[in-house]
Amino acid sequence: MNRLRKAWILVLLFPLLFCFCPKPPKTLYTIGIVQLIDSPTANETRKGLIQALEAGGLKDGVNVQLKIRNGMGDISEVQKIAQEFVNEKVDMIVPISTPCLQAALIVTQNIPVIFSSVANPYLTRAGVSPTEHLGNVTGVSSEGPIKETLKLIKEALPLTKRVGTLWTPSELNSEYYLDVAREGAAELGFEIIAVPVSNPSEVLLAAQVLINKKIDVIYQISDNTINASFMALGKVAEENGIALFGGFLRSTELGACAAMGWEFFDMGYKTGQIVLRVKGGESPVKIPFQSMTTVKLHLNQKAAEKQGVKFPDAVLKRAAEVLTSSEIPAKSRSLD
Repeated sequence: MNRLRKAWILVLLFPLLFCFCPKPPKTLYTIGIVQLIDSPTANETRKGLIQALEAGGLKDGVNVQLKIRNGMGDISEVQKIAQEFVNEKVDMIVPISTPCLQAALIVTQNIPVIFSSVANPYLTRAGVSPTEHLGNVTGVSSEGPIKETLKLIKEALPLTKRVGTLWTPSELNSEYYLDVAREGAAELGFEIIAVPVSNPSEVLLAAQVLINKKIDVIYQISDNTINASFMALGKVAEENGIALFGGFLRSTELGACAAMGWEFFDMGYKTGQIVLRVKGGESPVKIPFQSMTTVKLHLNQKAAEKQGVKFPDAVLKRAAEVLTSSEIPAKSRSLD
């Protein structure tokens, strides 16, 4: 009788066990974010992206999981990271830079890929026009105002003939920017003198080689590798009294006397807004590729003085920001 009573008690209690057992944790929507290297441009893009997600109600570890990874300048590592994202079954991949987009395109045709800071997405075969592109891919391109900057150099330094720049052969975006620079230079009667680099540690030596090629000015095209070590280029320009024009706005805080472009933070924010749309259920194929349109001019008068540049009043009036001392603005003291 006691055995029967115990059996009935167990039968009655059995359903209650499920009521008090903790529920398995809910799987969070996972976004894999990958950048090639630590650079002012890539880091600002990432910050803008995350702020847009937070403004849209997504907080890492609460209602979304962000897997943020860095290839540390190694393209093979970026390719490995992209494959890891697929193996980990992330819900979305956000590649920051052209090499990262290339890696993502190789490993998946199904996971949504929302790129940012890509010079020319069409070179990666992500699409053929803003509205005709791969079904799982969309994002924000970052082609800089290269020809406009060369015109600025002509305006500020009309005697310029030989323009030097460094470039990274392993980056498709760098090669593309160099081609655009050569085309723009030819239209203005300039000659582009280019020296290749393989990694950020080579920038200082390559810059010194560039100086020895009897250039009149440096216009540094923007790429991930060189942006990561731009201060070395600024040091060489200052020591040799040669004008340095940058390919991204914040380069004026790192030694350039002038730069044209847009805020990479804003680009990241714009990318984050697209991420929110796709997470909300919108298909990437229905979202056209976007680009940045608001070009700004930043000047550094202290650097210009050391580099022998005196900007015409017309140039000064167009500047959105003019640094007048060597002190880096408070908002820019941390570039990571």
